[in-house]
Amino acid sequence: MEPIKCIVVDDEELARGLLKAYIERLDFLTLVAEVANPLEALNIMKSERVDLLFLDIQMPEIKGTDLAKLVPEHTQVIFTTAYSEYALEGFELSALDYLLKPISFERFLSAVNKAKPNKEVNEKEKDSADSITVKSGYDLHKLKYDDILYIESDSEYVNFHLGDKKLMSLQSLKKLLELLPADQFMRVHRSYIVNRQKVTALKGRDIYIGDKEIPVSAQYFDTVKEELF
Repeated sequence: MEPIKCIVVDDEELARGLLKAYIERLDFLTLVAEVANPLEALNIMKSERVDLLFLDIQMPEIKGTDLAKLVPEHTQVIFTTAYSEYALEGFELSALDYLLKPISFERFLSAVNKAKPNKEVNEKEKDSADSITVKSGYDLHKLKYDDILYIESDSEYVNFHLGDKKLMSLQSLKKLLELLPADQFMRVHRSYIVNRQKVTALKGRDIYIGDKEIPVSAQYFDTVKEELF
């Protein structure tokens, strides 16, 4: 597997130095840059592929949570901050993880290991025209698109709902949208992706798949109504 390319974004030099030292200890990570200015990181990502962003939240010019909304779809984000009150906002942005300073190497390793299997599995997922390969725990599962009813976000995990069973996987809805065929799956809420072919009804602001009621966010409602009904 090719190394995971990283950028460290933090306005504190000591914090950047610590993360740089941690990255250099792991052979599956490679540091592209460590910068104090978030806008500099954006410029780098325009010209070079970056797989993983270590992103402080409280910074001058632009907050890390705002920068996270601008990064390319393929770039995963691990937030680093001294303020635990930002954790919920971080996970709502489909962050891979949230590291609270001071960051130990053990906690850092736990976070980056979430990126490693995702990269391996994603390369395999793109090989199939009718299925997706999903890592759950230490196992790989090949799921046919037609068997997936909907996918639900659960913190940094997602649950694939497959009729009478479900499968949990450590990844984000944002990443899944890159891999699933857009003509069969669509996002209807920050916490839900649905199989278009399985939707049976629209009632108010909710859609139904069988007897499962799924909320539709205001930002997706017009698209859902137009494309599905």
